Amino acid sequence: GSKVSDKLGVIANLLTKADRLLIGGGMVFTFLKAKGFEVGASLLEEEQLETVKGYLDTAEANGVEIVLPTDIVAATSFAADADHVTVPADAIPADRMGLDIGPESQALFASKIADAKTIVWNGPMGVFEFEAFAAGTRAVAQAMVDAEGFSVVGGGDSAAAVRRLGFDEAGFGHISTGGGASLELLEGKVLPGLSVLEG
Repeated sequence: GSKVSDKLGVIANLLTKADRLLIGGGMVFTFLKAKGFEVGASLLEEEQLETVKGYLDTAEANGVEIVLPTDIVAATSFAADADHVTVPADAIPADRMGLDIGPESQALFASKIADAKTIVWNGPMGVFEFEAFAAGTRAVAQAMVDAEGFSVVGGGDSAAAVRRLGFDEAGFGHISTGGGASLELLEGKVLPGLSVLEG
């Protein structure tokens, strides 16, 4: 997803439940910066750096694997036709912004998804609306289709990406179009519609 601040509750809750978290999309740059890496002109939430450092510490203490990209597709501007190159995730040039995960990261993420028993995906890996920056999102979606585990696509942007990139929705265990509700459920909150059914 794009912003750490939108996913604070989700990440905090998953750090007590998940075996592994794969971080991509715009929020990855706050994670990379929290590890001391240069992120160039990429999307960065400076005010969340301490929170993210806390997440990294909690993950380590809980034995949760946090998987970050090893390479990034970095562009000169936020545009479909922007000049772009693949660079190491820990060395994004000052004049470039990360707009997708790179090919090495796509393979890494696919390998981590392949052996998962349950996969929940919330948020694209890059600016999938621009073809030059859609490969990461496409690779994650394909890995989910190929995986034997149960796959859930949660959230409007992820569901839109699945459709826009031409994937058959039947290839996924479940696709939720309720972005906000998906996040609340992943945060561990009680959803009124579900609580009535449980009642």
